[in-house]
Amino acid sequence: MVTRLSAVLGLLFAAMAGLAAALLLAMVIVVSGDIVLRNVARSGFIWANEVSEIALYLMTLLAAPWLLRRGQHVRLDLVLTMIPPRAGWLLEAIGDTVGIAVCLVMLRYGCAMTFDSWRLGSITIKNLVFPEWWLLAPMPVAFALLAIEFAFRLHRLVGGERKPRTQATSVA
Repeated sequence: MVTRLSAVLGLLFAAMAGLAAALLLAMVIVVSGDIVLRNVARSGFIWANEVSEIALYLMTLLAAPWLLRRGQHVRLDLVLTMIPPRAGWLLEAIGDTVGIAVCLVMLRYGCAMTFDSWRLGSITIKNLVFPEWWLLAPMPVAFALLAIEFAFRLHRLVGGERKPRTQATSVA
């Protein structure tokens, strides 16, 4: 059951990473078009900077679970290679447990902020005008998925050999 759910979420994470890549491509096209129009026609997309900011935020949230699954998130593995394997394994377990806790805290506050923004009818007013909760809603979803992936990582770690993970290790 856990393996099946993990596999399904892996497919979801890959789709989210694909969407993040598509957003990056769209952002490159919009920003490039804006620059060309400003320099050639003395006009441009007045909303380009704002859309780029939103796209960067969404790309980060979309790609984070996929990167965590692949072990390509930011990690300091130098210490793990210098200590005994069992101690490294313990540090990995502590890291995953802390990751779950932090993600659950962010999930709780993300839900509260999104709900409050919706309840108050907060509006984002720049070049584009829309309800603020539209921007906030992806955050608790992303942190819920990250918490689940940290739990899967911990499950795989506990069920495996008592040594640190070797995926995406940058030092030998």
